[in-house]
Amino acid sequence: MSGLTGLIDLLSWLALVAGSFCALSGGVGLLRFPDFFSRMHAAGVMDTLGAGLILFGLMLQSDHWLVLVKLLLILKLIWLTSPTSSHALAKAAIRGGARPLLGDDMPGRGKR
Repeated sequence: MSGLTGLIDLLSWLALVAGSFCALSGGVGLLRFPDFFSRMHAAGVMDTLGAGLILFGLMLQSDHWLVLVKLLLILKLIWLTSPTSSHALAKAAIRGGARPLLGDDMPGRGKR
């Protein structure tokens, strides 16, 4: 039984570390990407993935079924609200007149 516990602990830590890396890289994307739309994409996708992996790692560590159910509900809520809020922000930005940077508009790319 100890081997199975060790495997579950290893999988849990891998999920926690991978989720932390995803959340951190999403934060770096917020600082480094050139326009609102690419920043929002980095935050929406990477933070959703990071939170999902962190919650999965915590689910593997849970000892009680009630904790597991609560973590599953939190995961479902994040998976429903994060993409929806990103989409709503993008539509509001477009209606407000913002446009994504495309092609030659990108920084570091001049007219050829």
